[in-house]
Amino acid sequence: MVHAERDEGRCARQIRAGGGPEEFCHLLLEMVSVGPDLSERRATQQAALRTRMARSKRLVIGIEQQHQELVLTDIKHAFSCNPLLPAYTTGTLHVTSTAVSPRWIAFEGGLEKVGHAGTDFAFDNETPRHRRWLEPFRLASSPVTCGEYLVFMRDGGYRRPEFWLSDGWSCVQSLGWEAPLYWLPEAAHDYRQFTLHGVCALDPNAPVCHVSYYEAAAYATWAGARLPSEFEWEHAAATSPAAHRHEAHHLHPCLARLDGTRFHALFGEVWEWTQSAYAPYPGFRPLSGAAAEYNGKFMINQMVLRGGSCVTPPGHLRHTYRNFFQPAARWQFSGLRLARDAA
Repeated sequence: MVHAERDEGRCARQIRAGGGPEEFCHLLLEMVSVGPDLSERRATQQAALRTRMARSKRLVIGIEQQHQELVLTDIKHAFSCNPLLPAYTTGTLHVTSTAVSPRWIAFEGGLEKVGHAGTDFAFDNETPRHRRWLEPFRLASSPVTCGEYLVFMRDGGYRRPEFWLSDGWSCVQSLGWEAPLYWLPEAAHDYRQFTLHGVCALDPNAPVCHVSYYEAAAYATWAGARLPSEFEWEHAAATSPAAHRHEAHHLHPCLARLDGTRFHALFGEVWEWTQSAYAPYPGFRPLSGAAAEYNGKFMINQMVLRGGSCVTPPGHLRHTYRNFFQPAARWQFSGLRLARDAA
């Protein structure tokens, strides 16, 4: 009896403290070995264990879904280094036959709530929900397309430092950037592009992708606009259903299917760079135990992207989801949508 009470107390302390993986496994073994005569106290411990296991399971599934996306982006980069430029899949790419004319959608701004709310799964960096002040702004109804980006390039976009942040211009010069990643030059300033479907013609009406934050910011400056903050993007996206085109065998962004709302391709085509640095929300607390390593330690020297891409698992396409990469990163399916201050 003395040993049972001592073990009960130790288990309760481990649940409250969070414990590490070894302690958690040991606690699990103790719990499942309990006989049918459960005390109320032991039943409470089991309920706490089940809750913790459910949360851990959802976190692990979410992380592995992220890895599935990263596997595809890594395969694309590896295949692009092969002189034969092989295709990963043989599915036919959609081509956007009609250009989508972007419109400016106005928002009044004000004190708005952002961040995840509710009991559905979200990563810790999406919380806590809090208030942000937004000045009146406008957001483009469509992402920037390859054709629009090509105009920027033909206007000397990669040769004119006045459009670039200092670090971005250093990347242009030191890395020899002349076009988005995976664009293959042809005669007369025309391009083809390498995709997971192999080398394909450049679709001028598809969203531009594989651009860095520096390229996105330079284009926005050239266009007389800017990138939205992540909070402007989230506020706008909260008013639009998370409609998306998810096709397992079509691994490239397009605008062949429109949302049917005032925004086009807000989710599930390209990750959209924002002008927000990746930082914790007010009141953010990392998860306990080993999971504390997951998000909090990366909140430095990275920029936030929103919206999800054509290879993002559908369950991750939500308006509070925060992706993040270093500003020079180009291997992700990253694009941009323009914003402006209200006139």
